This record gives sequence, C-alpha cells and structure tokens, in this order.
Amino acid sequence: MTARPRPQVMRLTEAAAERLKALTAASGKTIAGVRIGVKNGGCAGMEYTMQYAEAAGPHDELVEDKGVRLLIDPTAVLFLLGTEMDYRTDKMRSGFVFNNPNQTSACGCGESVTLKPATEAAASGTEASEQTS
Repeated sequence: MTARPRPQVMRLTEAAAERLKALTAASGKTIAGVRIGVKNGGCAGMEYTMQYAEAAGPHDELVEDKGVRLLIDPTAVLFLLGTEMDYRTDKMRSGFVFNNPNQTSACGCGESVTLKPATEAAASGTEASEQTS
C-alpha cells in the first residue's frame, strides 16, 4: 500500500510572505518561525493567533512556503487545513487575512470566526476530486 502524500496545512500568498519577511527582519530577533494557531474568543467563537517562535514545539506542524517558516500549533491543524494566508492593504486598514475553507461564519468586525474541523476526506485530499467527478 502506498502512503498518500501529506497535505500542506497552509500556504501563503506572495503579499503575506513578503510582509512576514519584513516584520521578522524589523523585529531584530532570531526566530525559528511564526507560530499560527486558533484560540477561543471573540463574538463568533474563535480567533486566529500569530506570534514569533524562538523554537519549534515538539508537535508543531512545520510549513515552509515562499521563504517563510510557519509553525502550526498542533491543536489548530484540523481547523487550518487548506487555509491561504494573505496580507491586504486598503484605505482604512491593513492586515493578515485567512482564507479558510473551514470557516463557517465571522463576526461583523472580522476579528473572530466560527470554524469547523476539516473532514477526513479534506485532510486526505480526496474531497476536491470527489466534488469535481
């Protein structure tokens, strides 16, 4: 039996990768990566978290994309599977945006979201091919 390739939990747009590189360089810190996770909070139930990580945790999911190293909190993997992280700037604000297929709703201010864990089919990469058949 052949093992299926493991899907990449997250990917970055060019804008997000460039912004993370700039922030990391400006911090003056030597870091192992940027830790991404989710936590309970906000009016919709969950919030995305980001912080510099000095070292990878023993169970962190490592994602390297466009020259940036992300350390995904192991408790967040199923909530983030398939997510694209972007960085957007408009007239009124700028910030990171998570385009997450597991997000079912968001609060009006956009600070918190409702997430469902990815299905096993999505985690294995078969859901998309089943939907296009």
